[in-house]
Amino acid sequence: MKRAGVRCRMLRWAAAIVLVMAAAIVGGSFYMLDVSLGDLSGKDLAIRRQMLANEAPDVAEWADSLKTCGIMCDTFMTTDDGQRLHAWYLFAPEKTDRTMMVLHGYTCNIYSSLKIARMFRDSLGLNLFLPEFHAHGESDGDVVRMGWKDADDMLAWIPALHHLFGCGDGKKARIAIQGVSMGASTAMNISGKEHLDEIKCYIEDCGYTSVWDEFSHELKGRYGLPEFPIMYSSSALCKLLYGWSFGEASSVEMVKRCSKPMLFIHGDNDDFVPTRMVHTLYEAKPDNKTLWVTKGTDHAHSFRDYPKEYEQRVKAFLALCGM
Repeated sequence: MKRAGVRCRMLRWAAAIVLVMAAAIVGGSFYMLDVSLGDLSGKDLAIRRQMLANEAPDVAEWADSLKTCGIMCDTFMTTDDGQRLHAWYLFAPEKTDRTMMVLHGYTCNIYSSLKIARMFRDSLGLNLFLPEFHAHGESDGDVVRMGWKDADDMLAWIPALHHLFGCGDGKKARIAIQGVSMGASTAMNISGKEHLDEIKCYIEDCGYTSVWDEFSHELKGRYGLPEFPIMYSSSALCKLLYGWSFGEASSVEMVKRCSKPMLFIHGDNDDFVPTRMVHTLYEAKPDNKTLWVTKGTDHAHSFRDYPKEYEQRVKAFLALCGM
């Protein structure tokens, strides 16, 4: 009888421990999704506008002037799932069909893209299209999609670009797509999905190989935790709640399918999206590829650190791509 009682107590303790561990894993998974996908600081345009004014007052004044004069305009699109997405568009100083879609980073918005956007327009003579991702800026949504489902949203904008910049008579715009960080991964995700002649090339600046790789890197770096079990449970929960998993959201797999030219840019001192990722991405791209690793640069600051060389390299790349 004693042995049976001891055995029952041990089983109860084991069951309790299993339940506590399961609850901790589930709770940790919800917490991870909330931290990684629920950060909506990018919706606050006023904060990003002030940050831009502090870092580059001339660019902030440039944008404000264009908005006031009605040269920089708003447009909206409603997606198939009923979400309204926002973008700004701006014509080049001289009429052209050459158009750059500029994709911002994680929890950012249009204001985060304006420094490099000004270079594309004023120095390189391109039309600008500046969309905001789901759950960023003035776009609808309450969950960040990490550039995975955003790729389909960005492709849905393409008819609007032809309407705006196609020079009439049914002519289509010539489009290049540039993105930084999450925007760069979005650009790569687009590159593996589309087969449109009008999209000529891509510029990816410090994008990550996959959501799994990026989150795993942050989990270890910030919290000192291994992938198992939180990454697996969080990914499964993301699939259940939002329809995609961390593993399937793979820019490196999309790049393998891309036949268009791509310029890869990354800082050699990037510890947020580790520099090693750009080499993996570059190797995965079949051909038509160029790599530039900037010395001493941390995350998303290659243009800030090397503005003239950035412009020269981009200009030469676009010329080779028929832009």
